[in-house]
Amino acid sequence: MGRNRAHIWFVGPAVLLMIVLLILPVFVAAALSFTDYSLGNSSFDWVGTKNYDALFSRSSYAKMFSASLTYVLLVVPISVALGLGSALLISSLRIGGELYKAVFFLPVMATLLAMAIVWEFALHPIVGIVNDVLSAGCDIGWLHALLSGSWLGRDPLSSWYGDGCADSFPLWLGDKDYALGTIAFIGIWQGFGFNMVLYLAGLTSVPRELYQAAQMDGADSAWERFKLVTWPMLGPTNVFVITISSIRSFQVFDTVEALTRGGPSKSTYVMIYAMFEKGVKQNLLGIGSAITIIFLGFVLILTLIQVYFVNRKVHYG
Repeated sequence: MGRNRAHIWFVGPAVLLMIVLLILPVFVAAALSFTDYSLGNSSFDWVGTKNYDALFSRSSYAKMFSASLTYVLLVVPISVALGLGSALLISSLRIGGELYKAVFFLPVMATLLAMAIVWEFALHPIVGIVNDVLSAGCDIGWLHALLSGSWLGRDPLSSWYGDGCADSFPLWLGDKDYALGTIAFIGIWQGFGFNMVLYLAGLTSVPRELYQAAQMDGADSAWERFKLVTWPMLGPTNVFVITISSIRSFQVFDTVEALTRGGPSKSTYVMIYAMFEKGVKQNLLGIGSAITIIFLGFVLILTLIQVYFVNRKVHYG
């Protein structure tokens, strides 16, 4: 009998920790989301769905949902595409591949909060290197044409480009029209190296014989071999990368806290920052818990969609 129950002593501690650290807090947050509880109060009142009604009726929370979804829709596809493209290019190199791996993966290893401060200086409207480079582009013919859009027969940046030369540049982090895009750019810069490493691992599992067979069947170009062999065989990797990238994008907090604090005009007021502001700064655990539950719902729905719909078209060799 003792031998038959020996497995419990191996898996029991892990299961207990998972219940205490992961599952139980979710139920506690779900219960608190129906209250007006704040730390330090000796009692609280049950408010029913009042917290959830506020989330779906107030404009500030509408901006929260909009900012979060926009950030995810910007970061996930671009970081996944860049990760796949860089992995394909590096895997095709005979010399220097390890150097490019280190360079592209460096932002993943760096502390994002520290790098956010570096980006804050780089994007500074007066002393920032970004605006200096754009200003220098006025004196370089091809860069001037690229920035001004003259090669398209129009001037899409005329609102902050004078007569084709930069008179002033936007406040990248202080303008509501640019702040979220700037934060998303930093997220892409920080995340695509991680996706690259995952795709490099996936590429190593593709059998070389399949490329030879495809070439014998008439797939002579690199694009045909990618479409017929590489892309289908990367199906499991695609599901994992997209799922992880989506969850990581929903969890963005460091750059928002360090650079914009949800502003300007709530344009970067993402869900994790809203949890922090309501639950920690303002000590409104009820509304903070409600945001947490909705956030977990978003992540759960997103994961189920990718597992049950995308996964059905994936080939596991």
